[in-house]
Amino acid sequence: MNFLKDAIKRFKYYKELGDKTFAQLNDADVLFQPSPDSNSIAIIVQHLYGNMLSRWTNFLTEDGEKAWRKRDGEFETMALSKADVVSFWNTGWDCLIKALESLTEADLEKTITIRSEPLKVYDAILRQLAHYPYHVGQIVTIGKMIKDASFTTLSIAKNKSKDFNESMGHK
Repeated sequence: MNFLKDAIKRFKYYKELGDKTFAQLNDADVLFQPSPDSNSIAIIVQHLYGNMLSRWTNFLTEDGEKAWRKRDGEFETMALSKADVVSFWNTGWDCLIKALESLTEADLEKTITIRSEPLKVYDAILRQLAHYPYHVGQIVTIGKMIKDASFTTLSIAKNKSKDFNESMGHK
């Protein structure tokens, strides 16, 4: 159960990074594309939403790549508001967290499939724990590009490592 508890904690941490980034953005910001071939934050969230719903709906009993998922469409620009993007974001994460919270330790050794590839449940969790932070990092990076010096850092501020380490030593 420690693995599940720790995995949920890590997933929630990455969701929080996204939440803190969204709090600093407006409608136009979530649609900004650094270049024509780049993804906007809205597109990245569309992809995460589709992936999360596909992977975590009926996680133990159905292939993680659902027939109803339209992955290629997740990368098409849609005229979404920030509220729409945040709604997709929250719905995807809710699906993931509820699925993980429903698992037992015995479930970790079960075999599930993603695109017909058999995976142990714990490995499928690790797979997504690598995938989602990759995209969260993209969201944070784009947010930082947009807001530049006005972006409130989500980790240790530049040239503040010593201060941070000292504050951690006092806890």
